[in-house]
Amino acid sequence: MIPGATLGVEEVLAELTRLRSGDAPTHGGRTLAYVYDSGLAELDELAARAHAAAVSANGLDPTAFPSLLRMENDLVAAAIGLLGGGPDAVGTATSGGTESCLLAVLAAREGRRDIADPSVVVPSTVHAAFRKAGHLFGVRVVDVPVDPVTFRADPVATAAAVDDTTVLVVGSAPSYAHGVVDPIAELAAVAGDRGARMHVDACIGGWVLPYLRRGDADGGDADGGDADGRPPVFDLSVPGVTSLSVDLHKYAYCAKGVSVLLHAGPEQRRGHYFASADWPGYTMLNPTLQSTRSGGPIAAAWAVVRHVGDDGYAQLALSARAATERIRDGLAAIDGLRVLGDPDATLLAVALDGEPGFDLFTVADELAARGWHVQPQFPHRSSPANLHLTVTASNRGHEDALLTAVQEAVSAARAAGPVTIDADLEALIGALDPDTLTEQQFAGVLAAAGLDPASGDGAEPGHPLRLPERMAEINTMLAAASPRLRERLLAEFLGLLYRP
Repeated sequence: MIPGATLGVEEVLAELTRLRSGDAPTHGGRTLAYVYDSGLAELDELAARAHAAAVSANGLDPTAFPSLLRMENDLVAAAIGLLGGGPDAVGTATSGGTESCLLAVLAAREGRRDIADPSVVVPSTVHAAFRKAGHLFGVRVVDVPVDPVTFRADPVATAAAVDDTTVLVVGSAPSYAHGVVDPIAELAAVAGDRGARMHVDACIGGWVLPYLRRGDADGGDADGGDADGRPPVFDLSVPGVTSLSVDLHKYAYCAKGVSVLLHAGPEQRRGHYFASADWPGYTMLNPTLQSTRSGGPIAAAWAVVRHVGDDGYAQLALSARAATERIRDGLAAIDGLRVLGDPDATLLAVALDGEPGFDLFTVADELAARGWHVQPQFPHRSSPANLHLTVTASNRGHEDALLTAVQEAVSAARAAGPVTIDADLEALIGALDPDTLTEQQFAGVLAAAGLDPASGDGAEPGHPLRLPERMAEINTMLAAASPRLRERLLAEFLGLLYRP
């Protein structure tokens, strides 16, 4: 509700501080998903001041706000230079990786309006943003299984899936779930042979992999996929790659949310532009899905990129990779754990090794109790349940603290034993149909999970319920559900959260 009386500036800010106190930490490397921390203390103030200076400017009309046009072009030029773009390369700043991926699919579809039933061919590990794009734009998403051990896309299986309806082939650099770079050159060759476009989703790796390919200052090379130990080539320099997305609010350490979608040439970009003059107002002209765009995120990103510079980003990338290697080695040495695949960059997926007699979701709870936040990932095809870790430059020098916490969490989880769900509850979950789920059935699942909004036990006035501190049992329930049922249950849960 709008307050009846005016609240003082300090009073409002104090309330904001109180609300934020319950959030996961965004600095110090203790939240290993969602946030990216450079460890450079001055970046927060720089970004905040730049954001404030341009927050009232509107990117809807670059002729009215030429400063935003200049800053966006500067960011795009930086991305082109870093990611192998040629003289014809162009780009667009977006609100985030999902919007960049959506626009890549939209541009590919619009570029082949002669195809009545267009399709996009993706590895099964591709980011869910591409499934969202298919849902929104009426494009079929053809899912190709990846190698069950390496989790990399399979070029032969991809070639078999590409047909005359294919407008786009996608590869990841790296994949979010396992941190491995797909064989982009081989996938691009497949796409080119069939006249399809090739998009590289480098949202999470595009600002770190180029520096790892350069190697360290002493002449050594970072681990990766090439024969010389570096990550494989993945960018616009690869023949056949027509577009690439990279998020600046990830490993460029900019404030959220700014991403850049690059195209090899202006012809490929044209399809995601929208114009409409068929109404009595101004002619609407949008390069992205948004119309009004605050200048704040663009200015903040521009300021941070200019401040950190190429040398600074090289050091941040090498620090993040060194931390990743130390953490990976330490995790592999813990009895009962293993790292999935052979990660190329700064992401790790940690699974159980065999049947060690403890539950991975309990490990996540125990880590949270110790102030470390990791992201559970549910089983999917050959990928078992695992814990995702996004490692950043701020983790460098604190690897042993994290590994000690993991060892303690594993010991506590081993003492607690595996998590099991009641047979009746398992039967209930198995009988649910996501397409016909009723409110009563959903209420039954909530009650079984210990989440009863009718109890009035809310976290704050106006909130429908209090989330449990430990999620192992709930995650075990969700892991037992089919992906389609999990989608429906979590969508219903999200709708419950977003009620004032």
